[in-house]
Amino acid sequence: MTPQEAALNGTMMTSPQFEGLHNAYVAVAGQIADHHEYVNAPRGNASHECLHLGFTLADPVSRVPFLATRKINIVFHFAEALWYLWGRDDLEMMAYYAPQMRSYSMDGKTLRGSAYGSRLFRPPPGGGASAFGQVLELIREDPATKRAVMTMFRPEELAIPGNLDVACVLAFQLLLRDGRLHAVCYMRANDADQGLLSDVFSFTLLQEFAARQLGVPVGTYSHYAGSMHIADSNLPRIRQVLAEAHDAGRADPLFGFPAMPEDASWADLETVQVHEELLRTSQRSHTPATIAETGLAPYWQQILLLFEAHRQVKHTEEPVGADILTALDPGFRWLLHHRWPARVAAGAAREGSALR
Repeated sequence: MTPQEAALNGTMMTSPQFEGLHNAYVAVAGQIADHHEYVNAPRGNASHECLHLGFTLADPVSRVPFLATRKINIVFHFAEALWYLWGRDDLEMMAYYAPQMRSYSMDGKTLRGSAYGSRLFRPPPGGGASAFGQVLELIREDPATKRAVMTMFRPEELAIPGNLDVACVLAFQLLLRDGRLHAVCYMRANDADQGLLSDVFSFTLLQEFAARQLGVPVGTYSHYAGSMHIADSNLPRIRQVLAEAHDAGRADPLFGFPAMPEDASWADLETVQVHEELLRTSQRSHTPATIAETGLAPYWQQILLLFEAHRQVKHTEEPVGADILTALDPGFRWLLHHRWPARVAAGAAREGSALR
């Protein structure tokens, strides 16, 4: 067992550190697949499980594993993170990007436990700052504070009969140390094949946005789960992912990931929100030129390019336009191709990132 595997198994006091999520994901998946502690089936869901697993990312911006067999849905990941930032809890938006989320809604209109953004970014009923706004102000007033914590889990969730959408995230903490903004995500449970990828993507992006609001660099990101597990039905895919990572023999991801601009603002998010809805409902289409006309920084333009590519996948039967694919960051284009190979041309096999 390697030192990283030993740490993942809880035999060390500190969590193992990886450069980015690519390596952490492979290590966690391998740990559960090959060195699981328990086999159980809570609520009938058979899974392999390890308890109290955690890891740290030295570069939280590197938040995507580039593995062809995993087929990451980069559009969903951005949509979910933005759904949080916009403080939403509606099913309509997220079911468009992930139809299976409909099964978690109790009323067919909203999501409860997984709507973290409504708990982080909405002002309280009586008025005042959101939880996110409160912790940023706390850090500004006392940079050494250990109280900048946002809680997601609510005890009353367990009292709802038949509740299928109980929050997996317990709390999210920000810590400003030596001029860098570090973050810690605490989870009661995490599916290492699915939820882990989207949760780390979203919470590292929230960390990055918070750092931009505070005007400081991004520090490390740590992720801890009481139960880290993989559903038995997904183990065959995990075996394929591990085989690909082993056969490739590479420690680093194929592509870098774009960093958020230093002047990222709430105004940027509002503009993106307007265009996301228009594209999601197919009320309009975009070209690279019309996206540039929004005046958004290249980072946000790339997100709109992804939403336009997804609009074409959902609402047309033709291949995604070459103009959109050419304008996309090469890493994003690679991810789209492996997710929708029949609709997205592979393109040139270039490494690196257009924005990094």
